[in-house]
Amino acid sequence: MQFYSRRKKLIGNSQTEQLYGHCLQFYGQPPIENISLSEFETFAVDRLKLLKTVENLGVSYVKTSELYTKKLDADFSNLNFPYKIEASTKDDRKPQTGPSEYEKRRKDHISHFILRLAYCQTEDLRRWFIQQEIDLFRYRFNDLPSKNIQDFLQYNNLHYHTISIDEKKNLMDKLITSSFAVSGSTVEGQDFYKVPFQDALDLVRTRKVYLNGGYVYIPHQDIVTIVLNDFRTRLSKALALTARSLPAVQSDERLQPLLNHLSHAYVGQDYSIQKSIGKISLEQIDPLSAKSYPLCMRQLHRGLRDSHHLRHGGRMQYGLFLKGIGLTLDQALQFWRSEFVKGKVDADKFDKAYAYSIRHMFGKEGKRTDYTPYSCMKVILSNPPSQGDQHGCPFRHSDPELLKQKLQSYKVSPSGISQILELVKGMHYQLACQKYFELTHSIEDSWFSLNHPNQYFMESQKLLGGPGAGVKVEVKREDNPATKPPNPSPHQTPGPGNLPQEVAAEITEDLDSFFQDA
Repeated sequence: MQFYSRRKKLIGNSQTEQLYGHCLQFYGQPPIENISLSEFETFAVDRLKLLKTVENLGVSYVKTSELYTKKLDADFSNLNFPYKIEASTKDDRKPQTGPSEYEKRRKDHISHFILRLAYCQTEDLRRWFIQQEIDLFRYRFNDLPSKNIQDFLQYNNLHYHTISIDEKKNLMDKLITSSFAVSGSTVEGQDFYKVPFQDALDLVRTRKVYLNGGYVYIPHQDIVTIVLNDFRTRLSKALALTARSLPAVQSDERLQPLLNHLSHAYVGQDYSIQKSIGKISLEQIDPLSAKSYPLCMRQLHRGLRDSHHLRHGGRMQYGLFLKGIGLTLDQALQFWRSEFVKGKVDADKFDKAYAYSIRHMFGKEGKRTDYTPYSCMKVILSNPPSQGDQHGCPFRHSDPELLKQKLQSYKVSPSGISQILELVKGMHYQLACQKYFELTHSIEDSWFSLNHPNQYFMESQKLLGGPGAGVKVEVKREDNPATKPPNPSPHQTPGPGNLPQEVAAEITEDLDSFFQDA
């Protein structure tokens, strides 16, 4: 069921202390309320955006640096997640200019559990989710004042107490000599926590703390290490338990389409509708492929030119990309026909066997779905190439030695190749592609986060001032009205379980279509 404004306020007041007593939590208790499918989707997409930002910034900047913190601050604020201590949610007399602190904490709580359902399915997904949630937790924990850290530890039954001023003075010399980056002046100005040594084995192993009588004395800046270890353990166990119960959740036809696609969903521009379509001519494709194509599309174009054929996966990936950069249906048919007839396919066979699929991807056949170009996540995570295929992500699916040879053939410098291969080794495939962009365009730092092959092309054309620079893209956001259920009647609680069957089916179909072509 849904909580309307007055009831939501009452429930928020009574449950804040129980469930949202602190702006930061271990997510130990699952949500107990019902929410609409629209809110389910919005919460999931917003948190996915946030975790993706955390991943990109974590590789681009030092995770505790001022610039890293500043950029994350902006994203937290835009997506309405709690990250700083704000006024108590009990005080509802103050005017609200946006979502209340209670609503932000509720969104944080529910969205975490939604993504648990999507990211518990495989070991790779669990590893990615745990890492991003840990980085997010570290950022938020480090922002807490000393008093609120104590409140958080007490709230979560972590019995780590600060030592008294007298005890600190008695241990002053030992704390200075045994603690990392601690001097006489800094000892007096910061808290030290007395923790059982078995809870701080990482710090003991690296000899960063003072150990005495079975306890270690941890400076304020290092207590996050202990808390993160606890959070990692809890989250890992929780994901394993969630995976066991996943079949029961997937049997719910309202959630199954969303959960199936959420783990590799793309939430940016979809590049499906061009306002300046036809701006790219067929004669420009070859020079554009060398200057402005991402490596995946450059590989597909080269493979097509060499063999005069691409298998289905390659035709879909490259065909939708070409559609996204501005080719019309007539241009696409001419382009594919002219290339295929150079091989083993004559014009008649092309019209019978291949022209239909091209018209289909433009929404002129079958269900008349206007298919969108593939995002980086879709290329990386779905339909991996087999022997003889050209599609996929070269940074994800190519052997490192073959990737190195390919980069050398495109005149990438040895130092640049080393940087790219290091990112690939760390499984940061989109960042490797972004580094390839910087190296091939001779810039120090790109100004965008790369999430889509067509985004790569557009940014390249902006930089080079080419024919694609003026192509504008219509953006399809997650708040598309088509994904929202109709307004309920005043006497009906608009939970998803109470929707008419035909309406629920329509919403599910809309959610499915929102993700399936991303």
